[in-house]
Amino acid sequence: MQSRAVRGAEARRDNQHAMRLSLAIGVLMLAGKGSAYVLTGSAAILSDALESVIHVLAVAFAAFSLYLSAKPADRRFPYGYERIAFFSAGFEGALIVLAAIAIIWTATYKWLHGLELERLGTGALLVAAAGAVNGALGWYLVRTGRRTRSIILEANGRHVLTDSWTSAGVVGGLCLVLVTGWLPFDPIVAIAVALNIIWSGGRLMYRSVGGLMDYADPALSARVQAAIQPFCRELGFAHHGLRVRHTGHRILVEVHLLFPFAVTLGDAHRRATVLERHLAEDLDDEVEVVTHLESVEDHAAVHRDGHYS
Repeated sequence: MQSRAVRGAEARRDNQHAMRLSLAIGVLMLAGKGSAYVLTGSAAILSDALESVIHVLAVAFAAFSLYLSAKPADRRFPYGYERIAFFSAGFEGALIVLAAIAIIWTATYKWLHGLELERLGTGALLVAAAGAVNGALGWYLVRTGRRTRSIILEANGRHVLTDSWTSAGVVGGLCLVLVTGWLPFDPIVAIAVALNIIWSGGRLMYRSVGGLMDYADPALSARVQAAIQPFCRELGFAHHGLRVRHTGHRILVEVHLLFPFAVTLGDAHRRATVLERHLAEDLDDEVEVVTHLESVEDHAAVHRDGHYS
């Protein structure tokens, strides 16, 4: 069985490979959609191309964030650089929302100033091909991000999937124009796609704020609680004051351990160290545990009075 250190190194390599792939394909998709817009003049295709511009910018920032988050803690950042993951997700979400606003403005402007569309069939085929590639890429990125527990990669994958759905909506709008001949279907679809993009970007920003503000994850807390309980029974102590947060890469656990007063400090420290080591192994994750040792008999009085007597 591989150690967590080996798995961590492999996960970082997988994340870096996936991010490079995402950036390369993003540039190709932007070129394809830009060509489709030049051919057709479609507001819907322009909206899809603008989304790809944002995607390339977001991937570039996400790649930097992925590199930075892997750096070890140092004197300037004693808790490490991992929380850049939440900032990266929020930045990507903000860019998505800005792209959607630009799409709505552009589509409305073109609608009001006259619509001129041509070569819609060729444009639809180019966008459909780009959407299919993005769908496969997004699935791969989300799957890899979940496996490696990388919020940066998962957020990027969800953005790519959003881009894929955007392309599907654009193709649908172009088909409506081809079938009915009614040109306003083009800007209407562009605006509808933009509203969906705003929803996706808003979710990423919400998740980012939650991570930066240490929003409690009930599922993660319950998982840690369930892992601690059997160790407490086995090692002969109780616990309270459990706090859990996720940095985007590691799980940070703080817990107060209650020992009988007769247990020596050295023995209590030994048992706490055993808990810390086995908890990380049991959770099968990158875990950092900080324990606070207390005696069962007087911990309530000490906390209440605020001093030792």
